[in-house]
Amino acid sequence: MSDAIIAEDLVKTYGKDIRALDGLSLRVPEGTVLGLLGPNGAGKTTAVRILTTLVIPDSGRGMVAGYDVISQPQELKRVIGLSGQNAAVDEHLTGFENLDMVGRLYHLGRAKSRARADELLEQFDLVEAGGRPAKGYSGGMRRRLDLAAALVAQPPVLFLDEPTTGLDPRSRLGLWEVIADLVRAGT
Repeated sequence: MSDAIIAEDLVKTYGKDIRALDGLSLRVPEGTVLGLLGPNGAGKTTAVRILTTLVIPDSGRGMVAGYDVISQPQELKRVIGLSGQNAAVDEHLTGFENLDMVGRLYHLGRAKSRARADELLEQFDLVEAGGRPAKGYSGGMRRRLDLAAALVAQPPVLFLDEPTTGLDPRSRLGLWEVIADLVRAGT
């Protein structure tokens, strides 16, 4: 089994006083789930941002799905999904339109993007709300839509930063079922 994620001595500082990440090293084998636990300010989000090419580390090395986070960011972005701490949805678009747009940005084509949007609305229990603008969604519904958007391109590596924030107990259980299904399918 090969590693889906490798981090070696990742360091990130902000200014001269804030050391957000101080030598993080880890390996995540393919087909597994890893949860980073720690108090606020421990560097969990910084680690995710580095491994998803949103932040450049000061030192160290990161590889995701065989791609270097610094020298191969475009290639890496094609094989990852990311759902950050806050739901990143376009409030003026419907749930369906948000997912369809993500599919188009991944160049899935019109038919596949639409089919994938329908599939994810079903999977995340958003079918009834799928035709309404996202600005009318509850916080939990926006979060589920954001998580669905991270899965549009069926990425082999998925980063979820505090994925259950804002979800009710039923939705949390549903999310963990989706994650288990994704792992069984090879994510």
